[in-house]
Amino acid sequence: MASGIGFAVAARAVREGATVVLAGRRRSASEQAAARLAEGQPGEGRAVFVRADVTIEADAARLVQAAVADFGRLDGAFNNAGGVNAARPVNDLEDSAWQAEIAQNLTSVYYCMKHQIAAIVTARSTGSIVNNASIGGSRGIAGLGAYVAAKHGVVGLTRSAALENARRGIRVNALVTGNVDTPLYRSLIGAPTEGELPGPAPNPIGRVASADEVAAFVAFLLSDESAFVTGAALAIDGGATAQ
Repeated sequence: MASGIGFAVAARAVREGATVVLAGRRRSASEQAAARLAEGQPGEGRAVFVRADVTIEADAARLVQAAVADFGRLDGAFNNAGGVNAARPVNDLEDSAWQAEIAQNLTSVYYCMKHQIAAIVTARSTGSIVNNASIGGSRGIAGLGAYVAAKHGVVGLTRSAALENARRGIRVNALVTGNVDTPLYRSLIGAPTEGELPGPAPNPIGRVASADEVAAFVAFLLSDESAFVTGAALAIDGGATAQ
């Protein structure tokens, strides 16, 4: 969560007074991100960093345990780990690339939710979990079969977990994010890391969303204002999936 949507969500949560645990594999970048968030105004929340590779169950469990140990309970979680490792047709896809794509984009969400839900249940509390499925969770994308399969899995996993936990007061929703200005998106389209993006974007609105726009939506889903929303795959994609 050192950059992109993850960092924007953490920053929004801190501004609204939350205590945030940032997770990431890159210690230096993540510690710097946590330090930036710690420079907030009086009355804002705070952020700490826990190094974790959430494709490893022990790391996902340790991450949740650290949050509970330091702050007493877990109220909400945003599972955003993901990336594209295997951009090629299915018939050219090596097994190792398939496994890496599934691990990063689907198994990581399973490990995190498994331990997040358990922590909320143990505390006899309620909570909200948001998983980033991306636009790949609701439509096919040529050349990204493994990524799309994983993201479709995130939507299905989200819906099942939502049904299992609805009476417990634990809500689980998925985001169907479209074109968002993140380092990953810029890399996929071959754009420079900074500066204006080439346009128009391939969606009806014709532009790319900012990470802050997505963060505002996640903040809503994590809040009590969305108390009647669970099991949903919610598009924030400039109308792309309406086509």
